[in-house]
Amino acid sequence: MKAVILSGGLGSRLKPFTEVIPKPLLPIGEKAVLEIQIEHLKKHGFNQIYLATNYKSGYIESFFGDGVKYGVELVISKESKPLGTAGPVKLLQDKLTEPFLVMNGDILTLLNYSSMYEFACKQESLLTIGTKEIITPFQFGNIYFEGDIVTGIDEKPDMKTTILAGIYIFKPELLDMIPADAMYGMDTLIKDMLAGKHLITRYPIKEYWLDIGNIENYEAAQQIYDEHFKGKEI
Repeated sequence: MKAVILSGGLGSRLKPFTEVIPKPLLPIGEKAVLEIQIEHLKKHGFNQIYLATNYKSGYIESFFGDGVKYGVELVISKESKPLGTAGPVKLLQDKLTEPFLVMNGDILTLLNYSSMYEFACKQESLLTIGTKEIITPFQFGNIYFEGDIVTGIDEKPDMKTTILAGIYIFKPELLDMIPADAMYGMDTLIKDMLAGKHLITRYPIKEYWLDIGNIENYEAAQQIYDEHFKGKEI
């Protein structure tokens, strides 16, 4: 099975760390973010992985080589100009001839990728998106009332939001909808598909998931690495 990891971001929210090291090579514990992703993908049967790069691409290529030490085939795909989050996938259209996984290069997760892949392949849709429910404690009580009469209160209720988790399963035909050699994001692709009445399915992620794209979450990842990833069969 094939996967594409979007590894070309500038990592602006992670400066000053990313002024020297590209975001996907930032260390979490004793491994780089991309190493953790690649090893977990391999566990779930993804043996051909494309790294879509731009910023500091040479660092990534030198670090990983052909992927033999990870037991997978790694291919570096470098965009000549920024193409957003969907545009780099279009560059690989001739190589992606079966359903494939796409994920952001700044995500740590224990998602069962093979289960998501099997689910997506059974759907009629060309795109399946991974979603994650985020629960955030609210610092104020929520008051209910009718006119001037108070009828109830929720003391600091949790706020629940379902977010786009940055993990997708594409069917090859979907690539025809992405313009060539143009800046084009996943959010735009989803909006265009909805506007065109194209079916999109979702896969709720129940497993551990963290976007390390900012300083706060990156520091949190360092703290949780031992609990979720170190020395474990990920």
